[in-house]
Amino acid sequence: MIPLNLFYQEPNEDRWFPLDRYPRRIVRRLVRGPRRPGGQERVFLNLMAGLTRLGIPFRVNALRYARKNPSELCCVLGKRCMLDRFAWQNPLLIGPCIHDHPISDPDLFRRRRIRRILVPGEWMRTMCAEAWGDRVFSWPIGIDTDYWSPPSPSVVRDIDVLVYDKLRWDRERAVPELLDPVFAEIKKRRLNHEVVRYGHYDPVAYRMLLGRSRCMVFLCEHETQGLAYQEALSFGVPIIALDHGGAWKDPSYYPKKVLFSPVSSVPYWDDRCGVRFSHSAELPAAFDRLALLQAAGQIDPRSYIIENLTLEKCAARFVEHVREAENSVDATGV
Repeated sequence: MIPLNLFYQEPNEDRWFPLDRYPRRIVRRLVRGPRRPGGQERVFLNLMAGLTRLGIPFRVNALRYARKNPSELCCVLGKRCMLDRFAWQNPLLIGPCIHDHPISDPDLFRRRRIRRILVPGEWMRTMCAEAWGDRVFSWPIGIDTDYWSPPSPSVVRDIDVLVYDKLRWDRERAVPELLDPVFAEIKKRRLNHEVVRYGHYDPVAYRMLLGRSRCMVFLCEHETQGLAYQEALSFGVPIIALDHGGAWKDPSYYPKKVLFSPVSSVPYWDDRCGVRFSHSAELPAAFDRLALLQAAGQIDPRSYIIENLTLEKCAARFVEHVREAENSVDATGV
């Protein structure tokens, strides 16, 4: 089997003066401890893990090989640093995570031999298809269901509700409108709870909290995939998810550059995962409905992940995208 050609690089740009990325790296390690993989790097690591489990060979960042074999397809993941670093002559499959929106790289098809573009989820594919047409496909990364697995039955689930706070923008409005009503409902029901805030927690601690939690309230404006809530589902923790639809509100684009709707905070989901609500007035009914579904045996979040988002299944779909891209033509018609 011909190995896949995978390319990934973490963004590491200077910020305030030339070469300041090196002392910044040292300071970050001293302050924050050993570096933990971010979401984009986790996509790359999980893809490699899935391919390894399937026995699919691959090369990583073999630029010299790519230069000597310009007819072979190369797969570039992560942000644009790797895509822009090399004068690619090879046909390319790019993504996910390369671009947040097509307007950030309007000359993409003229600069590169693009065969296929991957984005993490379906609403983002719909948004990007307005510019990229049938070149863009949705593809999620898999979840390590061995690592994110329920604890033994002997472990006491003493946290009634784990609140995952990923309200990133306009928090002055979002906290009183969305987060405070969650705490009020939890207090009214006399439930024990813990809070995890996006960007302010240790993944190991998060895993330990999931093992103690009976359910999770997930608050987020929108997700392209949503690894954290899917890790909770893999742990067998049902979710009460804010999913109001509405517009894509990334402040880098909204509202002056891009107006797109609807989006979702749980783009991979079915009724086994829990319940959704669109605004705080629906919270009491959401808590009640989850309890009824659990009592009826209709909640089984881990089975959804096992059926749809394992490392192996997502890696196999990635290979399908690669083989189809190899047999297609470039966006320029080559």
